[in-house]
Amino acid sequence: MAIVEARPRVFTYHTTSEWMGRRNGRFAVAGKESFVFSSPPEFKGEDGFLSPEELFVGSVEMCLMLTFAALAEKQKLPIEAYSSEATGTLEHANGELRFTHILVKPTIIISTTDAAPRVLQTLQLAHRSCMIANSIQAEVKVEGTVTPVRGDVTHERPSTPPFSSGS
Repeated sequence: MAIVEARPRVFTYHTTSEWMGRRNGRFAVAGKESFVFSSPPEFKGEDGFLSPEELFVGSVEMCLMLTFAALAEKQKLPIEAYSSEATGTLEHANGELRFTHILVKPTIIISTTDAAPRVLQTLQLAHRSCMIANSIQAEVKVEGTVTPVRGDVTHERPSTPPFSSGS
């Protein structure tokens, strides 16, 4: 019998940034719509543009959602809706300005109440599997809320403890 050796999967992503003067730039990925970005106003950037700081926090939030969606689809969970909000804390730590914490708060609507425990387990697995959260030093916490469509029961686990990763 032949032994099949699994090769590690490696993916490469290419982006470009072009300085547009002051504290603004244009971010692009070949074949996709580009956008202007700026330092946040607190770092003398222009208001009204996305900042790298917002995109950093957003990338953790988006990765969690997409990882959850893939796992939920594979498990055929009765998900009706998913929305979330995220907050990142940027502060001086160990002599450097860096993100120390990111809190993601998803709200998941399900069509059957009995699926809530499986949905919360899947959310926890998505958190552990999120490649963006696994790639950063900041502690990432997830506080999920699962609610049936009818709204008659809410299962919330923000303190059991919240799912955490990072330093």
